[in-house]
Amino acid sequence: MTSSENSPLLENGGLSGHRNPSLFRRVINFMKGEDEPSWTESFKFFIFGTWFNILLVFIPLSFISHSLDWDAGLVFLFSFLAIVPLAKLLGEATDQLSVKLGETMSGLLNASFGNAVEIIVGVAALLNGQLRIVQTSMLGSILSNILLVLGCSFLAGGLYHKEGLFNGTGAQASASLMTLSCITLVIPAAYASTTNAGMQNYCGDVDDCPTAGLLFISRGTAILLLGVYCAYLWFQLKSHPKLFVSPTDSPNSEGTVETAATTPTEETEPRMGTAAAGIALLSVTVVIAFCAEYLVSSIEETAERYSIPKAFIGVVLLPIVGNAAEHVTSVWMAMKNKYELTITICVGSSIQIACLVVPLLVIVGWIVGQPLTLHFHNFETIVLFVSVFLVNLLIMDGKSNYMEGLMLLTLYLVIALAFWVA
Repeated sequence: MTSSENSPLLENGGLSGHRNPSLFRRVINFMKGEDEPSWTESFKFFIFGTWFNILLVFIPLSFISHSLDWDAGLVFLFSFLAIVPLAKLLGEATDQLSVKLGETMSGLLNASFGNAVEIIVGVAALLNGQLRIVQTSMLGSILSNILLVLGCSFLAGGLYHKEGLFNGTGAQASASLMTLSCITLVIPAAYASTTNAGMQNYCGDVDDCPTAGLLFISRGTAILLLGVYCAYLWFQLKSHPKLFVSPTDSPNSEGTVETAATTPTEETEPRMGTAAAGIALLSVTVVIAFCAEYLVSSIEETAERYSIPKAFIGVVLLPIVGNAAEHVTSVWMAMKNKYELTITICVGSSIQIACLVVPLLVIVGWIVGQPLTLHFHNFETIVLFVSVFLVNLLIMDGKSNYMEGLMLLTLYLVIALAFWVA
């Protein structure tokens, strides 16, 4: 066959059979989001999808009040109110991004990006030398997740479903790791208060100048906890993933009790493209970083001027803001009868704080010269221990109801009252 000027030199335009698209083409296809909502539809839903986003008006107010050096109370209030809708958007973007990832990965992703607020607030406070704010905010994040968020989820879910089911074996494995992390906080407190070497103090406050032994214990424990957390991720995602899957949907022998096993779950409707959700996630995290910095910088003056205990700010107020994303998503999932996802978010987020974020902050403090330790005050250590103990008792049977949620909320409110007068 003779070739003309218009015919290609090679058949099929130089393509021999089917060839995989290039990396550039795959990136373009990913950004276009084929068979997904368009960028316009994605961000229209993201910004105007709920009336709650009215609170986004506090973002520019936070920036303006900080730049113009307004009253510290106003800076604190505006930054606080700005982070609340941002945390909600963080949860929404995470939920949309995790539509195709399954409940376990979805919960892990939500917990990870939900904890981005705590990490940002913690690093900002650490760099400012506010070590007690770092400790109390991390403790508050753990308590908020396992008591407030889990309690609200069980309560809200229990009002919609008579009884919820989740994999008790996987939940107990997670709770056991939570207990281990709690014990690692008890040991530095016991060392500092009962041993001669631990009680040696060269200044008025052990938090400002901890002993060499306390620093050694804290930093060594931090490294070990990071290793345990990596092993936990492998255990959860690779070696034993079936322990973190919901019980099989099948009616019981009586066929009369409505539980998570008999009630159909609601699937998340994809309203954003994958690339759009990723960009939204990154953008919100950056804005939260600035608002968190303004919030932390105004805490000292606000606490003194308005007689608000700094411990109460760290344990109650900051975690409520930081956990807004997990709070909304966890309650939402419980109401949609996805209790496995609720457990993964609440307990998984607490594990991530205790075994990843806190050890990471200790190591960052080691690098930048801030003597952050795992030595919490005895009262705080006892509060954490009894909270973890109650959660272990309630989730060991793999079932939940509204009464269990009420018990968790009651303990959280008692702890909040105690820290107000601590």
